[in-house]
Amino acid sequence: MKWRKWNNILHRDIGYLAVGLTIIYSVSGLAVNHVADWNPSYIIEKTSFQIDVSSFQSPPSESDISQIISASNLDGSVKSTFMADPDQIRIFLENQSLDLNLKTGNAELESIKKRAFLQEFNAMHLNHPKKLWTWMADIYAVVLIVLAITGLFVLKGKKGITGRGAWLTSLGILIPLLFYFLYF
Repeated sequence: MKWRKWNNILHRDIGYLAVGLTIIYSVSGLAVNHVADWNPSYIIEKTSFQIDVSSFQSPPSESDISQIISASNLDGSVKSTFMADPDQIRIFLENQSLDLNLKTGNAELESIKKRAFLQEFNAMHLNHPKKLWTWMADIYAVVLIVLAITGLFVLKGKKGITGRGAWLTSLGILIPLLFYFLYF
């Protein structure tokens, strides 16, 4: 059997194996590329409102904090509190934090919710799991190298690497080099 036939079989079969990870890494890559515009892993919502603070001490007692939580229509247990300054308290709950100005009663609630699938895709892409996932990610990187090299030789003739493929491959190398010299 000719080497090109084995090359094409290898390229095809490894390509099928790589589809799932390629989609995960691509979707996550698009998401984290725009981290300046949005949080790709979490939906963060902020709500402002007023609370009557006339009866609270500074710093607030545990009873005051319970009343603040009740007045804010929040449920869940308080994880911790932090006095940013004598007039400002931050109360941490599960996936929420409440900032309250003890003089003005201005309150801001920040709620955090995971983006379904995207948070996990990003964690895998950025190798947060570590351990065995690091090996999986390394294997995937090698698979992509094999796909790139075997892909060069799938077609022959004027549409292959000795024809149009040579120009497109050169362009594919030139574009990242151009950006490398432009930014670094």
